[in-house]
Amino acid sequence: MDIRFDKKTAVVTGGGSGIGRAISLKFAKAGAHVCILDYDDDAGQTVCDEIEEQGGEYSFYHCDVSNHQDVQQVFDEIAEDRMQVDILINNAGVAHVGNVRETSEEDFDRIYDVNVKGVYNCLHAAIDGMVDQGGGVILNLASIASVAGIDDRFAYSMSKGAVLTMTMSVAKDYIDDNIRCNCISPARIHTPFVDGFLKENYPHQEEEMFDQLSQTQPIGRMGKPKEVASLVLFLCSDQAGFITGTNYPIDGGFINLNS
Repeated sequence: MDIRFDKKTAVVTGGGSGIGRAISLKFAKAGAHVCILDYDDDAGQTVCDEIEEQGGEYSFYHCDVSNHQDVQQVFDEIAEDRMQVDILINNAGVAHVGNVRETSEEDFDRIYDVNVKGVYNCLHAAIDGMVDQGGGVILNLASIASVAGIDDRFAYSMSKGAVLTMTMSVAKDYIDDNIRCNCISPARIHTPFVDGFLKENYPHQEEEMFDQLSQTQPIGRMGKPKEVASLVLFLCSDQAGFITGTNYPIDGGFINLNS
């Protein structure tokens, strides 16, 4: 399926690393002008360099998605530079390991500020422009933790449950404005974050723990960022024009095949 986004602008939050990097590269290759929003300037610039090498179009904006004023200012700049936002991909997020007793108030607030308020801030900043221009597409990154019980993911599960329900609410409220809003729920995806987590928490046992985490997916491995990006590309395309208000697991069978 040849999916193209020529003359369209796609905003990717957290576009400088992991899944966000894969999404940014995929959309740029499909012809979109990709606006990468990231708190890490170096990571964002690295992805911009990769897009430039493949002949794509890009812009980079330093952005703390948890800061409402910062987000609004960035979207105002995008509007001045690009005229309109056709696609918004709310990918930026942070992780936390721990049950409710092991989750401090500071931990909870940090997860909420980025994973929940960050999505709200970007939705709030983008929605008026999409309404005014006659439509748009929003894709939020939820998680299997939004629909399934995961050990020691109390705060993270809270945040991704909120992403799921915000998705359905926006899809319902703006369906008559020609705005589609969906989310996807990845299981474990092999990103640099996973490697760093294993190195920090399981020194000299990285390979063993990587295999254990891989086997929690019935398919027997972790997902790849480019596989997630391919699903995002489809759901944001005209080929998916009849899809809105839906959550798509991309989980190697985790939700339905684990028992």
